[in-house]
Amino acid sequence: MSLNVTLIKDKILSENYFVLRNVTYDLTRKDGEVIRHKREVYDRGNGAAVLLYNREKQSVVLIRQFRVATWLNGNADGMLIEACAGLLDDDEPEVCIRKEAIEETGYEVSDAAKVFELYMSPGGVTEIVHLFIAEYSEAQRASAGGGVEDEEIEVLEMPFSEALAKVKSGEIRDAKTVILLQHLHASGIMY
Repeated sequence: MSLNVTLIKDKILSENYFVLRNVTYDLTRKDGEVIRHKREVYDRGNGAAVLLYNREKQSVVLIRQFRVATWLNGNADGMLIEACAGLLDDDEPEVCIRKEAIEETGYEVSDAAKVFELYMSPGGVTEIVHLFIAEYSEAQRASAGGGVEDEEIEVLEMPFSEALAKVKSGEIRDAKTVILLQHLHASGIMY
C-alpha cells in the first residue's frame, strides 16, 4: 500500500551539530481523508556498528562510553555499554566499521558480515544503522583502542554469556548491541 504524501513545509530549525527540521505534510489515507502532520525530524546521517566476537574464547569486545542523551534521560552516570559504532560521513558502511573498530577497540577487522540495515528510531530520526559482526583474535590487536581526541572509551572484552546476562539484567540496553548479541546467539555462532 502506497500512501499519498504532500510536503507543505520543510524548515531547518538548527544546523548546529546535526540538522533538525520542522516538517509539515498532508497524508492522504486510503479512504481519501487528508490529515495534516507537523513533525520535527532529526537528521544525523547514517551509521554503522560492528560486534566483535571470538568463537574459540566465546567472548565479545564491547565498549563503554558516555552518552549525553542517555544521561539527560535518566541514565545516572551517562555511561553505556555498546558495540563499536560511528557515523558513515562519506564512507561506505564496511569502511566505517573498520575505522571505528581500530579507533575504539584497537582491533583490525578483517572479514565482516553485514547482518542488518535498520531504522533505529523512525518516529523522528532519519538514521539507518548498518549492523555487522566480525570475528577477532589477539593477532588483530593493533592498539589499546579508546577512541579519538574527544572520546573517552573503555574497551571491554567479556565472555559472551556475561554479555547476554548484562542484556537480561538491563546493564546493556543499547538497541544495536542487544540486536547484535541476540543475533549471534540465535544464529548459533555463539552460545
